[in-house]
Amino acid sequence: MKILYIHGLNGSLSPEKKALLEPYGEVFAPTIDYQSDTHAIASISTAFKAKGINIVIGSSMGGFTGYYVSNIMQCPALLFNPALALRSVPQTIPEIKNNTSRFKQIVLGTQDDVVNPKQTLKFLSETLIDHPEYKIHIHNQLAHRIPLEVFKEEIQLFFKSL
Repeated sequence: MKILYIHGLNGSLSPEKKALLEPYGEVFAPTIDYQSDTHAIASISTAFKAKGINIVIGSSMGGFTGYYVSNIMQCPALLFNPALALRSVPQTIPEIKNNTSRFKQIVLGTQDDVVNPKQTLKFLSETLIDHPEYKIHIHNQLAHRIPLEVFKEEIQLFFKSL
């Protein structure tokens, strides 16, 4: 299995989280400068299309990006606190032939003060027609950063669902 991990704004995939993903497959984690690349969705999709990506995982801005990359690549996605409704950095959403994808597991923290979970739920409710296979996990004590325990639990649930 080939996993594409898309980090958030000014972020990266930590070695600890990469180690948790590696048992599930080969992990690709490109460095993305969202400020200088307003076409990150298209850039990532083009760069990784030939790699045969099976899974997209993203967090925050990477969750936003991963949402659309998974549609382009037609593969399942695990998205942590995705910045779907609003972003602090502008991004261009390319025209996508298939707006739907097979399965998306979305993890939201009610204590997130960076990505508003209510706005994310509103966005998701407005796109249900395109994504009948949403699985939404709400963590009442979770803020914006994803602790290792939550990350591990959610990736285990995600891969069991596939």
